[in-house]
Amino acid sequence: MKLIPTDLPGVLIVEPAVFTDDRGWFTESYNEPRFHAMLAAMGLPAPRTFVQDNHSCSKAGVLRGLHFQRPPHAQGKLVRVVKGAAYDVAVDIRPGSPTFGRWTGAELNAHNRRQMWIPEGFAHGFIALQDDTHFLYKTTDVYAKDCEGSIRYDDPAIGIVWPLPAGMSAPLLAPKDAAAPLLAEVARPEQA
Repeated sequence: MKLIPTDLPGVLIVEPAVFTDDRGWFTESYNEPRFHAMLAAMGLPAPRTFVQDNHSCSKAGVLRGLHFQRPPHAQGKLVRVVKGAAYDVAVDIRPGSPTFGRWTGAELNAHNRRQMWIPEGFAHGFIALQDDTHFLYKTTDVYAKDCEGSIRYDDPAIGIVWPLPAGMSAPLLAPKDAAAPLLAEVARPEQA
């Protein structure tokens, strides 16, 4: 496994070791002692224990996000695509962070087997680039409706460049994502 830093401190691309032969391939999708040791070697804290796994399936052009949970149920997420492809995004919403409001993104797909580690304090979203995209999330806290929050996917203050599948002029959104507030309505850089 290899951890690749992104533009946002703490958000990492996880590139697993894949072993192939004439029978197919094998990879460890998660190894807690190794992940924690590699984070420590980078000067980053280990996440809380993963307590919930989620699995979504989306058709091309479906955009889910930008979602987050507030304390006491803030979530770190380790995400991956096991079928299809998605463009995955993290946005720094940590008060006082020098990168508050900035985003980073990467393509995760069944071929590259990459994952993204998104610590607590970041909003998260993705757009499916292919039909039948299966997206898996490991989270460090359970879903808590009273702590959930969202930010508009097209907030101009953030400026995410979402790749759209060919022939689409806009993503497909859930009503609550289409009605999500702007970052400025949800959090301010100096808020505690």
